[in-house]
Amino acid sequence: MVKIRLKRFGAAKRPCYRIVVQDSRKPRDGTTIEEIGTYDPIAKAEQQVSFNEERARYWIGVGAQPTDTVRKLFSKKGLSK
Repeated sequence: MVKIRLKRFGAAKRPCYRIVVQDSRKPRDGTTIEEIGTYDPIAKAEQQVSFNEERARYWIGVGAQPTDTVRKLFSKKGLSK
């Protein structure tokens, strides 16, 4: 099963995340199919989430399931499933 989920990067105590399309059996920071955006929880509210909406719609359309956290981030930016 393919999932749209977060992949952590950044320094210790300063997390940043990439929004990625990945096989659900792979580890969190393992190889990905495609990177479609970023999430920076420390940034200002309007700059926290950025992603390629067209690619996100494509992956959802072909059956990729967003995790609960990613679904909330998408809905915050106006992309609903």
